[in-house]
Amino acid sequence: MLDIKKIRADFPILSQQINGKPLVYFDNGATSQKPQAVIDAIVDYYSRYNANIHRGVHSLSQIATDAYEQARTKIQHHFNAKHNYEIIFTSGTTESINLVANGFASLLKKGDEIIVSALEHHSNIVPWQMLCEHTGAILKVIPMNYDGELLMDEYEKLLSDKTKLVFCNHVSNALGTINPIKFIIDKAHEVGAAVLIDGAQACPHIKPDVQALDVDFYVASAHKMCGPTGVGMLYGKEEWLRKLPPYKGGGEMIATVTFEKTTYADLPHKFEAGTPHICGGIAYGVALDYLNGIGFDNIAAYENGLLEYGTGKLLEMDGIEIYGPKDLSKKASVISFNLTGIHPYDVGTIIDKLGIAVRTGHHCAQPIMDYYKIPGTIRASFAFYNTKEEIDSMIEALKKAQMMLS
Repeated sequence: MLDIKKIRADFPILSQQINGKPLVYFDNGATSQKPQAVIDAIVDYYSRYNANIHRGVHSLSQIATDAYEQARTKIQHHFNAKHNYEIIFTSGTTESINLVANGFASLLKKGDEIIVSALEHHSNIVPWQMLCEHTGAILKVIPMNYDGELLMDEYEKLLSDKTKLVFCNHVSNALGTINPIKFIIDKAHEVGAAVLIDGAQACPHIKPDVQALDVDFYVASAHKMCGPTGVGMLYGKEEWLRKLPPYKGGGEMIATVTFEKTTYADLPHKFEAGTPHICGGIAYGVALDYLNGIGFDNIAAYENGLLEYGTGKLLEMDGIEIYGPKDLSKKASVISFNLTGIHPYDVGTIIDKLGIAVRTGHHCAQPIMDYYKIPGTIRASFAFYNTKEEIDSMIEALKKAQMMLS
Protein backbone atom coordinates (compact mmCIF):
# COMPACT_ATOMS: atom_id res chain seq x y z
CA MET A 1 0.00 0.00 0.00
CA LEU A 2 1.25 3.47 -0.87
CA ASP A 3 1.00 6.36 1.55
CA ILE A 4 -0.81 8.57 -0.95
CA LYS A 5 -1.20 11.50 1.42
CA LYS A 6 2.56 11.59 1.96
CA ILE A 7 3.29 11.10 -1.75
CA ARG A 8 0.93 13.91 -2.77
CA ALA A 9 2.66 16.21 -0.29
CA ASP A 10 5.86 15.66 -2.29
CA PHE A 11 4.27 17.40 -5.31
CA PRO A 12 3.67 21.08 -4.55
CA ILE A 13 1.61 21.70 -7.70
CA LEU A 14 -1.11 19.27 -6.60
CA SER A 15 -2.22 21.47 -3.70
CA GLN A 16 -3.42 24.33 -5.88
CA GLN A 17 -6.86 25.21 -7.20
CA ILE A 18 -7.88 25.74 -10.82
CA ASN A 19 -10.89 27.96 -11.46
CA GLY A 20 -11.71 27.77 -7.78
CA LYS A 21 -11.69 23.96 -7.73
CA PRO A 22 -9.02 21.54 -6.44
CA LEU A 23 -6.73 20.56 -9.29
CA VAL A 24 -7.36 17.05 -10.62
CA TYR A 25 -4.41 16.32 -12.91
CA PHE A 26 -5.15 13.47 -15.32
CA ASP A 27 -2.77 14.54 -18.11
CA ASN A 28 0.18 12.46 -16.95
CA GLY A 29 0.56 10.88 -20.39
CA ALA A 30 1.59 14.29 -21.71
CA THR A 31 3.89 15.10 -18.80
CA SER A 32 4.10 14.09 -15.16
CA GLN A 33 4.29 16.44 -12.21
CA LYS A 34 7.60 16.91 -10.37
CA PRO A 35 8.33 16.04 -6.74
CA GLN A 36 10.09 18.54 -4.50
CA ALA A 37 13.27 16.42 -4.61
CA VAL A 38 13.58 17.01 -8.36
CA ILE A 39 12.79 20.71 -8.04
CA ASP A 40 15.40 20.99 -5.28
CA ALA A 41 18.01 19.23 -7.43
CA ILE A 42 17.56 21.81 -10.19
CA VAL A 43 17.78 24.72 -7.75
CA ASP A 44 20.80 23.14 -6.06
CA TYR A 45 22.70 22.84 -9.34
CA TYR A 46 22.16 26.47 -10.31
CA SER A 47 22.70 27.72 -6.74
CA ARG A 48 25.79 25.71 -5.80
CA TYR A 49 27.77 24.23 -8.68
CA ASN A 50 26.61 25.65 -12.01
CA ALA A 51 29.46 25.01 -14.46
CA ASN A 52 30.05 23.39 -17.83
CA ILE A 53 31.08 19.76 -17.73
CA HIS A 54 33.83 17.50 -19.07
CA ARG A 55 36.07 20.42 -20.04
CA GLY A 56 37.09 22.29 -16.92
CA VAL A 57 39.83 21.58 -14.41
CA HIS A 58 38.28 23.89 -11.84
CA SER A 59 36.33 22.54 -8.88
CA LEU A 60 32.80 23.50 -9.94
CA SER A 61 33.27 21.86 -13.33
CA GLN A 62 34.50 18.67 -11.73
CA ILE A 63 31.58 18.59 -9.27
CA ALA A 64 29.07 19.15 -12.08
CA THR A 65 30.74 16.53 -14.26
CA ASP A 66 30.66 13.95 -11.47
CA ALA A 67 26.97 14.64 -10.77
CA TYR A 68 26.07 14.39 -14.47
CA GLU A 69 27.96 11.15 -15.00
CA GLN A 70 26.50 9.69 -11.81
CA ALA A 71 23.07 10.37 -13.33
CA ARG A 72 24.09 8.46 -16.45
CA THR A 73 25.07 5.51 -14.25
CA LYS A 74 21.73 5.71 -12.42
CA ILE A 75 19.95 5.50 -15.79
CA GLN A 76 22.18 2.56 -16.79
CA HIS A 77 21.26 0.67 -13.63
CA HIS A 78 17.58 1.54 -13.90
CA PHE A 79 17.30 0.12 -17.41
CA ASN A 80 19.93 -2.59 -16.75
CA ALA A 81 22.18 -1.58 -19.63
CA LYS A 82 25.45 -3.52 -19.78
CA HIS A 83 27.63 -0.39 -19.94
CA ASN A 84 27.02 3.19 -18.87
CA TYR A 85 28.35 4.44 -22.23
CA GLU A 86 25.39 2.70 -23.90
CA ILE A 87 23.25 5.49 -22.36
CA ILE A 88 23.18 8.59 -24.55
CA PHE A 89 21.69 11.79 -23.13
CA THR A 90 19.31 13.49 -25.57
CA SER A 91 16.64 16.17 -25.39
CA GLY A 92 13.99 13.44 -25.16
CA THR A 93 12.33 10.57 -26.95
CA THR A 94 11.86 12.46 -30.21
CA GLU A 95 15.53 13.35 -30.54
CA SER A 96 16.53 9.82 -29.58
CA ILE A 97 14.42 8.38 -32.41
CA ASN A 98 15.74 10.94 -34.88
CA LEU A 99 19.31 10.12 -33.86
CA VAL A 100 18.80 6.46 -34.77
CA ALA A 101 16.90 7.29 -37.97
CA ASN A 102 19.70 9.62 -39.05
CA GLY A 103 22.27 6.90 -38.37
CA PHE A 104 20.41 4.34 -40.46
CA ALA A 105 20.39 6.72 -43.42
CA SER A 106 23.94 5.51 -44.12
CA LEU A 107 23.06 1.83 -43.59
CA LEU A 108 19.90 1.38 -45.70
CA LYS A 109 19.55 1.11 -49.46
CA LYS A 110 16.70 1.17 -51.93
CA GLY A 111 14.40 -1.83 -51.49
CA ASP A 112 15.24 -2.43 -47.82
CA GLU A 113 12.20 -2.63 -45.59
CA ILE A 114 11.44 -1.13 -42.19
CA ILE A 115 8.37 -1.89 -40.10
CA VAL A 116 6.33 0.39 -37.83
CA SER A 117 3.19 -0.39 -35.84
CA ALA A 118 -0.23 1.18 -36.37
CA LEU A 119 -0.20 2.39 -32.76
CA GLU A 120 2.67 4.86 -33.02
CA HIS A 121 3.04 8.45 -31.91
CA HIS A 122 3.93 10.77 -34.80
CA SER A 123 7.50 10.97 -33.48
CA ASN A 124 7.86 7.26 -34.24
CA ILE A 125 6.37 7.58 -37.72
CA VAL A 126 7.60 10.78 -39.34
CA PRO A 127 11.39 10.24 -38.89
CA TRP A 128 11.08 6.84 -40.58
CA GLN A 129 9.04 8.28 -43.45
CA MET A 130 11.78 10.86 -43.93
CA LEU A 131 14.36 8.04 -43.82
CA CYS A 132 12.49 6.14 -46.53
CA GLU A 133 12.33 9.25 -48.73
CA HIS A 134 16.08 9.67 -48.35
CA THR A 135 17.13 6.06 -48.88
CA GLY A 136 14.41 4.45 -51.01
CA ALA A 137 13.58 2.01 -48.21
CA ILE A 138 9.98 0.80 -47.90
CA LEU A 139 7.84 1.42 -44.81
CA LYS A 140 5.42 -1.32 -43.79
CA VAL A 141 2.80 -1.18 -41.03
CA ILE A 142 1.73 -3.78 -38.45
CA PRO A 143 -2.10 -3.49 -38.44
CA MET A 144 -4.30 -3.21 -35.34
CA ASN A 145 -7.77 -4.47 -34.44
CA TYR A 146 -10.72 -2.59 -32.96
CA ASP A 147 -9.54 -3.38 -29.43
CA GLY A 148 -6.35 -1.43 -30.11
CA GLU A 149 -4.11 -4.50 -30.20
CA LEU A 150 -1.48 -5.25 -32.82
CA LEU A 151 -2.02 -8.30 -35.04
CA MET A 152 1.02 -10.45 -34.44
CA ASP A 153 0.19 -12.98 -37.16
CA GLU A 154 0.22 -10.11 -39.67
CA TYR A 155 3.49 -8.85 -38.20
CA GLU A 156 5.14 -12.21 -38.83
CA LYS A 157 4.00 -12.09 -42.46
CA LEU A 158 5.69 -8.69 -42.91
CA LEU A 159 9.09 -9.95 -41.78
CA SER A 160 11.61 -11.09 -44.38
CA ASP A 161 15.32 -10.95 -45.15
CA LYS A 162 14.62 -7.44 -46.52
CA THR A 163 13.58 -6.22 -43.05
CA LYS A 164 16.33 -4.10 -41.54
CA LEU A 165 14.62 -2.27 -38.68
CA VAL A 166 11.44 -2.63 -36.63
CA PHE A 167 10.11 0.08 -34.34
CA CYS A 168 7.19 0.01 -31.97
CA ASN A 169 6.06 1.72 -28.80
CA HIS A 170 6.11 -0.23 -25.56
CA VAL A 171 2.81 1.39 -24.52
CA SER A 172 0.46 3.31 -26.82
CA ASN A 173 0.15 6.93 -25.72
CA ALA A 174 -3.34 7.21 -27.25
CA LEU A 175 -4.90 3.94 -26.01
CA GLY A 176 -2.67 2.63 -23.22
CA THR A 177 -2.11 -0.69 -25.01
CA ILE A 178 0.89 -2.62 -23.68
CA ASN A 179 2.47 -4.15 -26.76
CA PRO A 180 4.11 -7.61 -26.81
CA ILE A 181 7.54 -6.15 -27.37
CA LYS A 182 9.55 -9.23 -26.39
CA PHE A 183 7.78 -11.25 -29.10
CA ILE A 184 8.29 -8.38 -31.57
CA ILE A 185 12.00 -8.17 -30.74
CA ASP A 186 12.62 -11.91 -30.93
CA LYS A 187 10.86 -12.30 -34.28
CA ALA A 188 12.74 -9.35 -35.77
CA HIS A 189 16.05 -10.80 -34.66
CA GLU A 190 15.22 -14.09 -36.40
CA VAL A 191 15.49 -12.23 -39.75
CA GLY A 192 18.48 -10.14 -38.66
CA ALA A 193 16.58 -6.88 -38.13
CA ALA A 194 17.31 -4.36 -35.40
CA VAL A 195 14.54 -3.11 -33.09
CA LEU A 196 13.86 0.29 -31.56
CA ILE A 197 11.29 0.49 -28.76
CA ASP A 198 9.70 3.82 -27.84
CA GLY A 199 9.39 3.65 -24.07
CA ALA A 200 8.08 7.16 -23.45
CA GLN A 201 4.67 6.03 -22.20
CA ALA A 202 5.82 2.79 -20.58
CA CYS A 203 8.62 4.02 -18.36
CA PRO A 204 6.45 5.86 -15.80
CA HIS A 205 4.68 2.57 -15.09
CA ILE A 206 7.06 -0.24 -16.06
CA LYS A 207 10.76 -0.79 -15.34
CA PRO A 208 12.23 -2.19 -18.56
CA ASP A 209 15.26 -4.50 -18.54
CA VAL A 210 16.97 -3.84 -21.86
CA GLN A 211 19.29 -6.86 -21.56
CA ALA A 212 16.43 -9.26 -20.78
CA LEU A 213 14.45 -7.80 -23.69
CA ASP A 214 17.55 -8.06 -25.92
CA VAL A 215 16.40 -4.81 -27.52
CA ASP A 216 18.80 -2.93 -29.80
CA PHE A 217 17.53 0.58 -29.00
CA TYR A 218 15.22 1.83 -26.25
CA VAL A 219 14.24 5.49 -25.81
CA ALA A 220 12.60 7.48 -23.03
CA SER A 221 11.90 11.02 -21.79
CA ALA A 222 12.56 12.28 -18.27
CA HIS A 223 9.52 14.57 -18.12
CA LYS A 224 7.09 11.63 -18.17
CA MET A 225 8.98 10.07 -15.24
CA CYS A 226 8.76 12.94 -12.74
CA GLY A 227 11.88 14.54 -14.23
CA PRO A 228 12.33 17.84 -16.10
CA THR A 229 11.42 18.59 -19.69
CA GLY A 230 14.08 18.79 -22.39
CA VAL A 231 16.10 15.73 -21.40
CA GLY A 232 15.84 12.03 -22.16
CA MET A 233 17.91 9.06 -23.09
CA LEU A 234 18.75 6.66 -25.87
CA TYR A 235 19.91 3.20 -24.91
CA GLY A 236 21.73 1.44 -27.71
CA LYS A 237 23.68 -1.78 -27.78
CA GLU A 238 27.36 -0.96 -28.04
CA GLU A 239 27.73 -2.75 -31.37
CA TRP A 240 25.02 -0.57 -32.94
CA LEU A 241 26.23 2.69 -31.43
CA ARG A 242 29.67 2.05 -32.89
CA LYS A 243 28.15 1.42 -36.34
CA LEU A 244 26.05 4.59 -36.43
CA PRO A 245 27.68 7.88 -37.47
CA PRO A 246 27.43 10.96 -35.22
CA TYR A 247 24.07 12.74 -35.31
CA LYS A 248 25.36 16.28 -34.76
CA GLY A 249 28.75 17.92 -35.10
CA GLY A 250 30.26 20.29 -32.58
CA GLY A 251 32.12 20.44 -29.33
CA GLU A 252 32.55 17.42 -27.04
CA MET A 253 31.85 14.81 -29.76
CA ILE A 254 35.33 15.10 -31.28
CA ALA A 255 38.69 13.50 -30.59
CA THR A 256 40.75 15.71 -32.93
CA VAL A 257 39.88 18.52 -35.35
CA THR A 258 41.94 19.94 -38.20
CA PHE A 259 40.72 21.65 -41.36
CA GLU A 260 41.71 18.52 -43.24
CA LYS A 261 40.00 15.88 -41.03
CA THR A 262 38.06 15.36 -37.81
CA THR A 263 38.04 12.22 -35.70
CA TYR A 264 35.24 11.46 -33.28
CA ALA A 265 35.16 10.87 -29.56
CA ASP A 266 34.39 7.48 -28.06
CA LEU A 267 30.99 6.52 -26.68
CA PRO A 268 28.90 8.11 -25.31
CA HIS A 269 30.32 11.52 -26.26
CA LYS A 270 30.25 10.72 -29.98
CA PHE A 271 26.49 11.46 -29.88
CA GLU A 272 26.51 14.32 -27.34
CA ALA A 273 27.65 17.41 -29.22
CA GLY A 274 27.53 20.76 -27.45
CA THR A 275 26.69 21.77 -23.92
CA PRO A 276 24.01 19.41 -22.64
CA HIS A 277 21.02 20.02 -20.38
CA ILE A 278 23.26 19.50 -17.35
CA CYS A 279 20.82 20.15 -14.52
CA GLY A 280 18.17 18.21 -16.45
CA GLY A 281 20.36 15.13 -16.62
CA ILE A 282 21.18 15.38 -12.92
CA ALA A 283 17.51 15.86 -12.04
CA TYR A 284 16.58 12.87 -14.23
CA GLY A 285 18.75 10.74 -11.97
CA VAL A 286 17.04 12.19 -8.89
CA ALA A 287 13.62 11.42 -10.41
CA LEU A 288 14.66 7.79 -10.90
CA ASP A 289 15.82 7.66 -7.28
CA TYR A 290 12.42 8.95 -6.21
CA LEU A 291 10.45 6.46 -8.33
CA ASN A 292 12.60 3.52 -7.29
CA GLY A 293 12.19 4.57 -3.68
CA ILE A 294 8.44 4.05 -4.08
CA GLY A 295 9.00 0.88 -6.13
CA PHE A 296 7.69 0.11 -9.59
CA ASP A 297 5.78 -2.96 -8.44
CA ASN A 298 3.96 -0.73 -5.95
CA ILE A 299 3.37 1.93 -8.60
CA ALA A 300 1.98 -0.61 -11.08
CA ALA A 301 -0.33 -2.24 -8.55
CA TYR A 302 -1.73 1.10 -7.38
CA GLU A 303 -2.17 2.49 -10.89
CA ASN A 304 -3.86 -0.71 -12.05
CA GLY A 305 -6.36 -0.17 -9.24
CA LEU A 306 -7.04 3.35 -10.52
CA LEU A 307 -7.44 2.03 -14.08
CA GLU A 308 -9.97 -0.60 -12.99
CA TYR A 309 -11.89 1.87 -10.82
CA GLY A 310 -11.96 4.60 -13.46
CA THR A 311 -12.99 2.21 -16.23
CA GLY A 312 -15.81 0.84 -14.09
CA LYS A 313 -17.09 4.30 -13.20
CA LEU A 314 -17.07 5.44 -16.82
CA LEU A 315 -18.93 2.33 -17.96
CA GLU A 316 -21.68 3.13 -15.46
CA MET A 317 -22.42 6.28 -17.48
CA ASP A 318 -24.67 6.31 -20.52
CA GLY A 319 -23.23 7.34 -23.88
CA ILE A 320 -19.61 6.38 -23.23
CA GLU A 321 -17.29 4.78 -25.80
CA ILE A 322 -13.92 3.55 -24.47
CA TYR A 323 -11.15 2.79 -26.98
CA GLY A 324 -8.33 0.29 -26.55
CA PRO A 325 -8.03 -3.16 -24.99
CA LYS A 326 -11.03 -4.37 -23.01
CA ASP A 327 -8.69 -6.68 -21.07
CA LEU A 328 -7.24 -4.19 -18.59
CA SER A 329 -4.20 -6.40 -17.98
CA LYS A 330 -3.12 -5.35 -21.49
CA LYS A 331 -3.26 -1.63 -20.65
CA ALA A 332 -1.21 0.87 -18.72
CA SER A 333 -3.02 3.58 -16.77
CA VAL A 334 -4.72 5.36 -19.68
CA ILE A 335 -8.43 5.56 -20.49
CA SER A 336 -9.20 6.98 -23.94
CA PHE A 337 -12.90 7.65 -24.41
CA ASN A 338 -15.64 9.84 -25.88
CA LEU A 339 -19.11 10.99 -24.93
CA THR A 340 -21.45 9.96 -27.74
CA GLY A 341 -22.20 12.79 -30.15
CA ILE A 342 -20.01 15.35 -28.37
CA HIS A 343 -16.65 16.62 -29.61
CA PRO A 344 -13.85 15.79 -27.12
CA TYR A 345 -12.52 19.35 -27.20
CA ASP A 346 -15.83 20.71 -25.95
CA VAL A 347 -15.84 18.24 -23.06
CA GLY A 348 -12.25 19.06 -22.13
CA THR A 349 -12.98 22.80 -22.10
CA ILE A 350 -15.96 22.45 -19.78
CA ILE A 351 -14.41 20.07 -17.27
CA ASP A 352 -11.29 22.27 -17.11
CA LYS A 353 -13.53 24.95 -15.59
CA LEU A 354 -14.32 22.38 -12.90
CA GLY A 355 -10.62 21.80 -12.18
CA ILE A 356 -10.19 18.59 -14.22
CA ALA A 357 -7.12 18.43 -16.49
CA VAL A 358 -7.38 15.82 -19.25
CA ARG A 359 -5.95 15.68 -22.76
CA THR A 360 -8.25 15.94 -25.78
CA GLY A 361 -7.48 15.52 -29.48
CA HIS A 362 -5.62 13.00 -31.61
CA HIS A 363 -2.69 12.75 -29.15
CA CYS A 364 -0.15 12.91 -32.01
CA ALA A 365 -1.55 9.58 -33.21
CA GLN A 366 -3.74 10.55 -36.17
CA PRO A 367 -3.62 7.11 -37.84
CA ILE A 368 -5.31 5.61 -34.75
CA MET A 369 -8.08 8.21 -34.86
CA ASP A 370 -8.50 7.65 -38.60
CA TYR A 371 -8.90 3.92 -37.93
CA TYR A 372 -11.77 4.62 -35.51
CA LYS A 373 -13.14 7.38 -37.79
CA ILE A 374 -13.18 9.93 -34.98
CA PRO A 375 -11.58 13.39 -34.62
CA GLY A 376 -9.95 12.48 -31.32
CA THR A 377 -10.62 11.25 -27.80
CA ILE A 378 -10.68 12.40 -24.22
CA ARG A 379 -7.66 10.85 -22.51
CA ALA A 380 -7.46 10.46 -18.75
CA SER A 381 -3.98 9.25 -17.83
CA PHE A 382 -3.28 8.35 -14.21
CA ALA A 383 -0.16 8.45 -12.04
CA PHE A 384 0.64 7.01 -8.62
CA TYR A 385 -0.19 10.34 -6.96
CA ASN A 386 -3.80 10.32 -8.22
CA THR A 387 -6.74 9.04 -6.19
CA LYS A 388 -10.13 7.37 -6.62
CA GLU A 389 -11.71 10.50 -5.17
CA GLU A 390 -10.24 12.47 -8.07
CA ILE A 391 -11.77 9.97 -10.47
CA ASP A 392 -15.12 10.54 -8.80
CA SER A 393 -14.67 14.29 -9.35
CA MET A 394 -13.94 13.67 -13.04
CA ILE A 395 -17.07 11.53 -13.41
CA GLU A 396 -19.25 14.25 -11.87
CA ALA A 397 -17.66 16.84 -14.17
CA LEU A 398 -18.27 14.62 -17.20
CA LYS A 399 -21.91 14.21 -16.27
CA LYS A 400 -22.28 17.98 -16.06
CA ALA A 401 -20.59 18.40 -19.43
CA GLN A 402 -22.82 15.72 -20.92
CA MET A 403 -25.95 17.52 -19.69
CA MET A 404 -24.76 20.88 -20.99
CA LEU A 405 -23.71 19.66 -24.43
CA SER A 406 -26.35 17.05 -25.24
